Amino acid sequence: MKKLILLSNFLFALILSSTAQEALFNAQQIISPEVHEDNTVTFRLFAPNADAVEITGDFLPTVKMETPMGEMDGPGKASLSKDDNGVWTYTTEKLGPELYNYAFLIDGFRTTDPNNPFLIRDVASSTNIFIIGGGHAELYKTNDIPHGSVTRRWYDSPGLGMDRRITIYTPPGYEKSTEDYPVLYLLHGAGGDEEAWISLGRTAQILDNLIAQGKAKPMIVVMPNGNVIQDGAPGEGSRNFYKPAFMIPKTMDGTYEGAFEDIIKFVENNYRVKANKENRAIAGLSMGGYHTLHISRYYPNTFDYMGLFSAAIMPREDATGKVYSNFDQTLQQQMDNGYELYWIAIGKTDFLYDANKEYRAKLDSMNMPYEYVESEGGHIWRNWRVYLSQFAPRLFQ
Repeated sequence: MKKLILLSNFLFALILSSTAQEALFNAQQIISPEVHEDNTVTFRLFAPNADAVEITGDFLPTVKMETPMGEMDGPGKASLSKDDNGVWTYTTEKLGPELYNYAFLIDGFRTTDPNNPFLIRDVASSTNIFIIGGGHAELYKTNDIPHGSVTRRWYDSPGLGMDRRITIYTPPGYEKSTEDYPVLYLLHGAGGDEEAWISLGRTAQILDNLIAQGKAKPMIVVMPNGNVIQDGAPGEGSRNFYKPAFMIPKTMDGTYEGAFEDIIKFVENNYRVKANKENRAIAGLSMGGYHTLHISRYYPNTFDYMGLFSAAIMPREDATGKVYSNFDQTLQQQMDNGYELYWIAIGKTDFLYDANKEYRAKLDSMNMPYEYVESEGGHIWRNWRVYLSQFAPRLFQ
């Protein structure tokens, strides 16, 4: 018996050793990316048999690209240089504070950096990330401050006929407190899900830092899945693993907006919240901005704070739900009920710029109060993280 135990322990140790060796030998023992003191960044890739290696990322000059939403600005490319050891290298110019993403192109094949384990998924694409600190990018870091909690919960949605997954941020100290908190409902764009804002948007880091600095009130942030045919994000719901798609059926036909009360009821029945208009906010990017516009007027006395980030305000043939009827009447009712903040932000080169301009003209014709922020850049997460950083301090003051 003793021999069997010794043999078992030996085999177990051998398996662990093999696994560790596999992880060690499959890794390239070089540093990439390397952020220098002057905020230039060096990327390295060991690919001795490659004929050409390029890098693409949002720190490079933009180029025009065809996308499902039409022509948009996209990241450019730069070539790496190969040394005698088969290591390809590229060093950037000095970069400003920001969270950047990038990928390699090896003989035309797009891939992630094997030396950088830090990745984000946007729809079906994964890219590496790195942060250049300073300025607004300090909000994207995990700093030595009190931290909130991020949980993934499942809630019953009678309006959609299923249990659904939702991401919820609670502020530092929530678990030990008896206090009630205000709530921000934060909505993603097309192709996103309940993981988008917490992963790509750095919501937890932004809120932790703003709260620690005394710039934002402690609040609960609720990040639902706006794709009503999903119960959870790809890989997290009952369909398990499948390729995410940019636009899926019923995302902008009124079904989500019509069932949104299910989310509010779940939050207010399960969390210590201030369940009144003065302590509810709703905001979203792109498709989530479209949802925000319609949810806030469909339930016109529910939210005191609205944020439309690069809102996808556009006519749609599938927008047939009753949520979209009586648009002018419900918008007027929303204005007559009063609110604290109607906040609209968009980039100068966003493909939705003209649609947002037309919507603002409509609000102007109604004398409906709003605040407008116009930034550089287009339809990109770089803008939406900043918009959240600007919007959150305005809430519940």
